[in-house]
Amino acid sequence: MNFPIGTESFEEFCQKHPKVALAFSGGCDSSYLLAALLEKGVEVKAYLVLSAFLYPFEREDALRVASELSADLEIIEADVLSEEEVCANEPDRCYRCKRFIFGTIQDHMKKDGFTVLVDGTNADDDPSRRPGFQALAELGVLSPLRLAGLTKEEVREASQKRSLFTWDKPNFSCLATKIEQGTPITDTRLLEVLESEGYKNGTA
Repeated sequence: MNFPIGTESFEEFCQKHPKVALAFSGGCDSSYLLAALLEKGVEVKAYLVLSAFLYPFEREDALRVASELSADLEIIEADVLSEEEVCANEPDRCYRCKRFIFGTIQDHMKKDGFTVLVDGTNADDDPSRRPGFQALAELGVLSPLRLAGLTKEEVREASQKRSLFTWDKPNFSCLATKIEQGTPITDTRLLEVLESEGYKNGTA
């Protein structure tokens, strides 16, 4: 499966797609992408899917970014623990989870009149280590930063110039990655992961 890099400048992408929905996490890449799209005059709405796999602070970070950029953000509650194929925690878990999360966003964005979904995948992200790439391709999700050939370092530098607080935010793997493959993912196991990292009752 082909995942092109550097085939289209960011300006060209914005001209071609003047209205997009953004799969938003509040992380470095998606925050920069949101800012850059708004700067180019693109009509963009950000969608954050809250699930049991996210750290508690992700919601607050996403809300802060959206507020500072005066961006339109919708927060969607999604019950990933009801997805048996995801919670079985087999080798294809990431693929199945991405299908669920991005499919959920597509259901919402279509009701809002959006037909193009983008995400913050950059040129450094390796398809061989990211099973979720296949899900993005199957769902037709576009990755403007990757298409423009922007690396993580370049995204961080551009974010710092724009005074985005996320410019030096570390990469966070979801909580599901902290549970050994093949071990079923449950609310109890996720809470154990949080508590092992200093969270009490799921909060900092």
